[in-house]
Amino acid sequence: MQKVDKNMNHDHYSDAYIHGILESTRTIALVGASNKPERASFRVLNYLLEKRYTVYPINPGQAGTTIAGTEVYATLADLPEPVDMVDVFRNSEAAGSVMDEVIALPILPKAVWLQLGVRNDEAAARAEEKGIKVIMDRCPKIEIPRLVSGAAS
Repeated sequence: MQKVDKNMNHDHYSDAYIHGILESTRTIALVGASNKPERASFRVLNYLLEKRYTVYPINPGQAGTTIAGTEVYATLADLPEPVDMVDVFRNSEAAGSVMDEVIALPILPKAVWLQLGVRNDEAAARAEEKGIKVIMDRCPKIEIPRLVSGAAS
C-alpha cells in the first residue's frame, strides 16, 4: 500500500503532487462517461484517449455500447484490468458511493480524481486510509497540458 499524507490539504495541491499522479497513470476508468459531445465527460474522455491513456468509460445505462470507439462498462468491478486512476464525473454526493466502489476493488487504483465542482472530504478520507491519492475539484484536461512535459494544449 502506498503512503498517503493523512493531513492532505484538499484546498491546494502542489504541482508536484498532481504531476506525480499524471505521470504514473496509464489506465483510467472514467465514471459518468457520456456519449453526448456537449458533455465535459465526453470531451475529457476523448482528450485522454488522444494523450494515449487507456480509458475505460463507466456508465451503467450505456454498458455494452461504445463511446469514442471504446467499450463502456457498467461498474468498476466489470473492468477487464486494474486501473491506475479513477476519474469521477458524478456530483459530490454520488462521489461517496463511487469511492465505496473503488475501495471494494481487489486491486486498488493509485489515485481517484474528482472533477471540477466535485468535492467529498469524507469519501476522500476513506480512500486515503486505503493508500489511494485523491484530487478533488480539478480536471486532468486542464492539468495535463500545464504540467506534463510534451503535452500539447
